[in-house]
Amino acid sequence: MRDAVSAPITFPWDEPPGEARAVEIGPGALWMRLPLTMMKLDHVNVYAFEDDDGWTIIDTGFDTSHTRHIWAKLIAGPLGGKPIVRVIVTHHHPDHVGLAGWFQRDHGAELITTRTSWLFARMLLLDEQMVPVDETLAYWRSAGMEEDIYEARRVQRPFNYVDLVADMPLGFRRIKHGDVIRFGARDWDVRIGNGHAPEHATLWSRDCDLVIGGDQLLATISPNLGVYATEPAADPVRAWLESCAALSEFARDSHLVLPGHKLPYRGLPTRMRQLIANHHTALDRLLDALETPHTAVECFAALYKRQIGAANTGLP
Repeated sequence: MRDAVSAPITFPWDEPPGEARAVEIGPGALWMRLPLTMMKLDHVNVYAFEDDDGWTIIDTGFDTSHTRHIWAKLIAGPLGGKPIVRVIVTHHHPDHVGLAGWFQRDHGAELITTRTSWLFARMLLLDEQMVPVDETLAYWRSAGMEEDIYEARRVQRPFNYVDLVADMPLGFRRIKHGDVIRFGARDWDVRIGNGHAPEHATLWSRDCDLVIGGDQLLATISPNLGVYATEPAADPVRAWLESCAALSEFARDSHLVLPGHKLPYRGLPTRMRQLIANHHTALDRLLDALETPHTAVECFAALYKRQIGAANTGLP
């Protein structure tokens, strides 16, 4: 049984790798970072694991000409010119899946992800809108979106998935909860989280202390738990808390977590408790605020303890 007192969160590296550079995080394992345009969170972490036949990469960054140029420099430099043979996508968000199709089509890589991630990505690539659809406008109204933000967005071209995600060819290899997958000379247990993204894959090495956490296991921020017009009655907070509780059972102090953003860290049991406690504390504040009825937008201050402006309202 795990000790009642877990180790604090620590960060083995103080700084991330520079552009087109890599940091070795273990034998045949590299950490790299790509820029994100149009987002306050200005980067995404990607990882590469070496086998005899080439590299497996974890997540890809946005599909932009700049990101493709960085990948070309990474392949020629830290990756030593060896081929990218497979791409594992932790979840369907654009900063993680954006170049998966490019690696498939132009590099011949195999795509490995969860079925839900692949289906969401394929569906969203086909859903291009010039202005928000009626259902989205009605949802914004029902949530109490501020009038000036609503009027501006009502006539603007919204963010479209295709803006930052490359076309994806047919075909992928499915992973699901309980699977074991091999890459980087290691066997990995697939464990699924939810809340931030449906069927989000995390990967736990059987041969060393590495854990690939994606956005499910971040160290210093909590990922967005969004409700959208596509499923207005969704309960991502419940799914998130259930996932945190389930994944906590596997967490050890010795794990080195490789997250989708910010820095790799140790102290996963402590972090899992924090993630759960932070959301319960926010829910307590929300219950207190709802002594008086409020719209969803009017609840932002109680939930986040800060001003939420146009840049974050409706975060995709």
